[in-house]
Amino acid sequence: MKDEIVIADALNGEVRIHAARTTALVEEARVHHHAMPTSIAALGRTMTVTAIMASDLKNKNEKVQAVLNGKGPIGTVLAQADGDGNVKGFAANPNVYLVREDGHLAVGQGIGTNGTLTVTRDMGLKEPFTGTSALQSGEVGDDFAYYFAISEQIPSVVGVGVLVNPEGRVQAAGGLIYQLLPKASEETIEFCEKVAKTQKPVSELIDEGKDLEEIIKMYFPDAKILDRRDVRFYCGCSKEKFMDSLATLHEKDLQEMIDDGKGAEIVCQYCSTKYGFSTEELKEIMEKKHSVEDR
Repeated sequence: MKDEIVIADALNGEVRIHAARTTALVEEARVHHHAMPTSIAALGRTMTVTAIMASDLKNKNEKVQAVLNGKGPIGTVLAQADGDGNVKGFAANPNVYLVREDGHLAVGQGIGTNGTLTVTRDMGLKEPFTGTSALQSGEVGDDFAYYFAISEQIPSVVGVGVLVNPEGRVQAAGGLIYQLLPKASEETIEFCEKVAKTQKPVSELIDEGKDLEEIIKMYFPDAKILDRRDVRFYCGCSKEKFMDSLATLHEKDLQEMIDDGKGAEIVCQYCSTKYGFSTEELKEIMEKKHSVEDR
């Protein structure tokens, strides 16, 4: 089944639901970053929630970015998604493999709790909206639920998971988020609380072969499907873009690279693609830099 996000509402329109299957995009991120199980679980969960948040955007130029850093061994975890379903991200240390006593991946220990979750929504306005909340558990789902409550005043349940098989590949990944809309009744609140206590991990349901609409209606039988959005791993980097980045360096730094005679190599942090620049190409960048400055 392809990766997608299904958006629905239920309970007389008092609850908004987003369900996501992100198995392929998280596996692609794992391959690009050569990530170990705990690192890819942390990154995959973060990419999934970020993709869900971006699924409400109107166009591809609008973006959502989420950054977690709890001072754990994984370090910074960053994910970015746009309104066209493109998702990318990285974990500063992709080589973490920690397991709890119950056999599950220790994502909370990997991320840590001595830090913050920061979400930036770029809606094409003069200034992007940025909200920050303290990390609660490092397990990602709890941290986003707390963020929604504190920074956006939206009571939310966030279930997100990445199932990694014994070979280290991503076998299933996805998320289920349901949020109470303003003026939700006490009955609706109680219903959602009961669902939260009984729901199974979404990655298990996806691994069982259940489709997203089926998962939604397991818990919200009256759900009305509003939209479906495709999602995918896509970085969008290129040699030309990194050439432009090199052109922003101070002339002294660029000249030192030219004098060194070894050229330069840049590695994209989002997809680990390597771009090499010869000394001649660096000289061309310097010449273009001069021509722009002389205008």
